[in-house]
Amino acid sequence: ARSRQPGQTGFSVLWCVIAVVVLGVLTGALVLGLPMVVTALDFEGSNGMLVSIPVWFVGGLLIGMISPGRTFIEPVVAALFVAMPTVIFLWYTQTVRVLPGFMYVIMALIGVMFTLIGSYLGERIQMGPPPKTVE
Repeated sequence: ARSRQPGQTGFSVLWCVIAVVVLGVLTGALVLGLPMVVTALDFEGSNGMLVSIPVWFVGGLLIGMISPGRTFIEPVVAALFVAMPTVIFLWYTQTVRVLPGFMYVIMALIGVMFTLIGSYLGERIQMGPPPKTVE
């Protein structure tokens, strides 16, 4: 019954590194790589941030589903590490879809929050339905 209780059970550096790699690859592939392959897409500036938020949610969901134990803080820390270069890159390369710098920071924090939601949902999916109680 102890393993069914919600809450973080400690911080795993290994799963944080794995989450940084997963989120970094997903973000790079969709924000940078996909517009190179499909030229009709342009994830420049604000559009890049709007794409990053669901990407980080899905990344958090995946890490939450595959990581052993209750590890939903690791993807959040990883999202912070991935959000910083993403924000800097999108801010410096913006041309048409221009946002002020603080809006990139706010959108990155929203993305980090969605990573937390995704990783928590991934942990709930991994644990399965709660046990039935008989009264």
